[in-house]
Amino acid sequence: MITRDLASQIKKAASWSPSITVTGPRQSGKTTLCRATLPDHPYRSLEAPDDRAFAIEDPRAFLAQFPDGAVIDEVQRVPDLLSYLQGAIDDDPAPGRWVLSGSQNLALIASVSQSLAGRTALHQLLPLSWNEVGRFPNPPATLEEALLSGGYPRIFDQKLDPSDWLRSYVGTYIERDVRAISNVDDLGAFQRFLALCAGRTGQLLNYSSLADDCGITQPSAKSWFSILEASFVAFHLPVFSGKIRKRLIKMPKLYFYDSGLACWLLGIREPEQLVSHPLRGALFETWVVSEVLKHRTHRGETRGLSYYRERGGGELDLVVDDPNGVTLIEAKSAKTPSSSLFDGARRVRSHLDDVGTPSEVVVVYGGDEYRRNSDGSRLVPWQQVHVAAATRDVEVGEEDR
Repeated sequence: MITRDLASQIKKAASWSPSITVTGPRQSGKTTLCRATLPDHPYRSLEAPDDRAFAIEDPRAFLAQFPDGAVIDEVQRVPDLLSYLQGAIDDDPAPGRWVLSGSQNLALIASVSQSLAGRTALHQLLPLSWNEVGRFPNPPATLEEALLSGGYPRIFDQKLDPSDWLRSYVGTYIERDVRAISNVDDLGAFQRFLALCAGRTGQLLNYSSLADDCGITQPSAKSWFSILEASFVAFHLPVFSGKIRKRLIKMPKLYFYDSGLACWLLGIREPEQLVSHPLRGALFETWVVSEVLKHRTHRGETRGLSYYRERGGGELDLVVDDPNGVTLIEAKSAKTPSSSLFDGARRVRSHLDDVGTPSEVVVVYGGDEYRRNSDGSRLVPWQQVHVAAATRDVEVGEEDR
């Protein structure tokens, strides 16, 4: 298995925090990461019925098995265990003893916030970034292959067909995770809802439209989307909230964390289908936005992302707000470099410049040529999306050309 970008953050946290909590989607590699980063720690999974029963029936004795700490997986299955772990940490706050992981964000974070506030370092492990995919032998060679494959580690580690693996993943997700998170009576309707969300990735998150198309109520649509967020399937991107004079759209945008999963839900099974697919642009935008999100999340940066859209005017896929200024990122799936690819982003930059916000423009596109323009804007090929995701003013190196 490859080294994950988050590994350095986990090691750093183990030097000062008595516990570390790692959340993320099922099959994102949390267990492998935690065990590889802290190999001397014993491991227990509360998915196993016997370990779960022991932790429920006698939590003190369960924790006493591990005088020097342990990696405890799927800890949200026994939320009361965290209250007892609080006492164990208070008795011995030595750093790096306990590592907790789980795949249900809201349930786990709620339990951690209540019981381990100030005692744990929180991290998220998302599916593989493109940089991480490139560490495997024979990574996808084309943009279409990259979009279709997505970023779940097992696909690359075991050289699996993405469609076959994702079929099983979706089935397991619907039957196990959805039931565990919420009491959804009609799993068939929920799967239709999931597919409808995939068809809206990169678009405004309109609960009324989703509810009408799925045949459910708007409150149900909101509740079901919260399940997708809690299980790290999809997320919402807020609108930019800087102080400008333009009237902005207030509705968030919907994105999937993994382009491969979105492709599978849309019935896309072969890379060739993506060449002329009507949602090619939306899927590429999803991939670029999720790549930036992964890059930042795996470095402990969980805020500062939004999108820009005026009422009846300019729009921009992604605004990255850092202390040094704002990076404006546009995703264009076209393979031919052209100055017109910068038109929308430059228009938005002019609006931000009017209010004194320093900004730079990066366009990530489906071609192969890297180009830096005289005004500082950059055209970045899809293979080097990490350049857009990285800190402002990072230049592409010779090894990346």
